[in-house]
Amino acid sequence: MVTVSGVSLAYVLPRKGSIAALDTISAEFAQDQFHVIIGPSGCGKTSLLKIMAGLLKPTEGTLNIAGAPVQGVRKNTAVIFQDFGLLPWKTVKANAALALKFQKGVSYRLGKVDSLLAQFGLKGFEKAYPRELSGGMQQRLAIVRALVSEPDLLLMDEPFSSLDNVTREEAQDFFLAVKRELQLTIIMVSHAIEEAVYLADRVHVMSGRNPGTIRHSLAITRDGVSHSQFRESPRFYDHCNTLRKLLRDKKYQQAFLSENHRGAVL
Repeated sequence: MVTVSGVSLAYVLPRKGSIAALDTISAEFAQDQFHVIIGPSGCGKTSLLKIMAGLLKPTEGTLNIAGAPVQGVRKNTAVIFQDFGLLPWKTVKANAALALKFQKGVSYRLGKVDSLLAQFGLKGFEKAYPRELSGGMQQRLAIVRALVSEPDLLLMDEPFSSLDNVTREEAQDFFLAVKRELQLTIIMVSHAIEEAVYLADRVHVMSGRNPGTIRHSLAITRDGVSHSQFRESPRFYDHCNTLRKLLRDKKYQQAFLSENHRGAVL
């Protein structure tokens, strides 16, 4: 679905030349899967996500989605930012319908807005403003706004980071249900190892800082364990430990990379 080939990015600084953010990233993100990108602060995770969204143009390399090169914002790609990106001066319904201003078939989609607001537990709040909603409700509104455009690719930048632990886990389960129902391809940035393992079909590990790159890719296997029981399973902790070592231990990183080159997938 998404193919990144040799992508590098440098930010131009006023009177100071430029600073490298990404270095020669090549990776594939399979269709209809949940992908999570993790890595240390400053490694360029959000910059990579913005390139996928068409909001940034890479300095070098190419990006293809569904076999077509990305040239600017793509209409079938939706983005949920860390702060949800809700406009405080617009009502819940106006926020949900915001993307329709730039698309055809608005009359049909307006009916879809009402349907999605009801489906996501926001019926009766259409005239409320974001400040009047809880964090979980704001997140659901951001999801509605993303889904009303009927995307095939959803990009998310730490969408659960502002939620408390209990609400965060509930939101993760809710989002997995949405993913299964709509068969979306999802690429999400996260700092949390446990969150990445719980949600993802595959985790992509970035390393480095100014510039960063994707060094490893870990397939998440659940051995038949349901999502409701996965957090308590030995396999969950095995994956978490593997990711911790990939983020911290250079010798383990080299050994993992060597195994991957021989075709093994952990």
